Amino acid sequence: MRLFSLFALVFFVPSVTAAERPNVLLILADDMGFSDLGSYGGEIDTPNLDALAKNGLRFTQFHNTARCWPTRAAVLTGYYAQQVRRDTVPGVKSGSQGVRPAWAKLLPEFLAARGYHSYHAGKWHVDGKVLPAGFERSYSLNDHDRHFAPKQHTEDDKSLPAVDPKAGYYSSTVIADHAITYLNEHFEKHPTQPFFEFVAFTAPHFPVQAPAEDVAKYRKKYLAGWDELRDARWKRMKDLKLGDALPPIERDLGPPYAFPEAMKKLGPNELNRPLAWADLTPEQRQFQADKMAVHAAMVDRMDHEIGRVVDAVKKAGKFEDTLILFFSDNGASAEIMVRGDGHDPHAECGTGATFLSIGPGWSSLCNTPFRRHKTWVHEGGICTPLLVHWPKGIPARGELRQTPGHVVDLVPTILELAGGPAAKVPDAPELPGRSLVSVFAKDGPVPRGSIWWAHEGNRALRVGDWKIVAAGKANAWELYDVSADPTETKDRAKDHPEKVREMAALWQKQFDDYAAQAKKGVPHEPEKKPGSP
Repeated sequence: MRLFSLFALVFFVPSVTAAERPNVLLILADDMGFSDLGSYGGEIDTPNLDALAKNGLRFTQFHNTARCWPTRAAVLTGYYAQQVRRDTVPGVKSGSQGVRPAWAKLLPEFLAARGYHSYHAGKWHVDGKVLPAGFERSYSLNDHDRHFAPKQHTEDDKSLPAVDPKAGYYSSTVIADHAITYLNEHFEKHPTQPFFEFVAFTAPHFPVQAPAEDVAKYRKKYLAGWDELRDARWKRMKDLKLGDALPPIERDLGPPYAFPEAMKKLGPNELNRPLAWADLTPEQRQFQADKMAVHAAMVDRMDHEIGRVVDAVKKAGKFEDTLILFFSDNGASAEIMVRGDGHDPHAECGTGATFLSIGPGWSSLCNTPFRRHKTWVHEGGICTPLLVHWPKGIPARGELRQTPGHVVDLVPTILELAGGPAAKVPDAPELPGRSLVSVFAKDGPVPRGSIWWAHEGNRALRVGDWKIVAAGKANAWELYDVSADPTETKDRAKDHPEKVREMAALWQKQFDDYAAQAKKGVPHEPEKKPGSP
């Protein structure tokens, strides 16, 4: 077993400033597109995150799992979600209802051995309760259908009353409030010890709901439409070095799931295809622009609340010693549905009485310059901004990092900076990720075999500069040279069939290995004898 080697004592790369173990502030957005931040080409005001980018690092090829709960499992365990039963594995209870194997501990349990105190605020979406996983305080927002009046939320794993719609609650603000409370408690009780805080916003996940004053700022911004605004984002992101080709919007590609009854409730101005903006009626344009204004307001408000959390760290004098990581759990979503309290078509867009989603048109804008959306494993579904900021440990300011990475890399990265070693866990396989500490110092390759994806039949594998990807179980593999074609515009599968076969075989081997790991330790039900009940 080679797990211990990944948790062994580590040696810092000389060009990374020698520092004490940093505090770690891990901030996660929900369903945010690659280019929604101003520092990634977006038109949304995100001054606090942009300041972290200006004084830190921006990764351009960092990846998630394409879906919310598999990403969270990977972030906190360091394993692909299938390995820990948090994405579908045939023959074992898995996916969103899966329970992690006993060996799949969460990061706070390892950090506690290094003197860290861990805190959580926001979305959980991991199996089991929060405090037994190593967190000392937690506010968990478990209602994913209501930003103004959640009915399911807990503090320290104890249920809280449903929120009155008139109480003035808003999800991002309350998540930040708790994050700040826990930080201040830490600074008072443990002033000389490091912290790990996981702040997981539920924004800008549907339903699009935001405070009216935030929405007003963007009310007319999106009447130009997704086609024109996508071109504008593309022009602004040239410094990200993401190739020369902006792929056309796939006009016939709609949401990953069909909800015809929801479309009826939402009315004729809702669109489940990203039609050319010029072909929309004036009523459709207004309806669509209003939705995107709320999405922008959600991102804007999240940025504001992140600024408050960062300010709390600054006021405590811990900013220089704190590693801040910001990214999204998947790409922007093309989903359209109605849940929660339903949708009132007469209510103002963005209020708690509405249940609207941005849909495939605006998702295509948010994921610029990439193809496809959340749940797919083309780059639009899996490529996320990653901001890395650590004044005392990273001398670089405003630099790009084009090294490929994945959320499974975060656990080995944080453990290395925490000083290791972590305790060896019986039966645990080797972590698939690799530490990115060397990349913090200088852009360059991280030795690894591959980066692997699978979700709902969508499959992908990256080895070096080559990536194979398939949309659904029945579709053939596509092949891209992502160093020359990061936006996946030129399928090279017919030119290199041997490369496709080689990589497809490796993808399957990894899937089989991960499935075997997921099945290990599953209780075996004895075979029933004939006539037994």
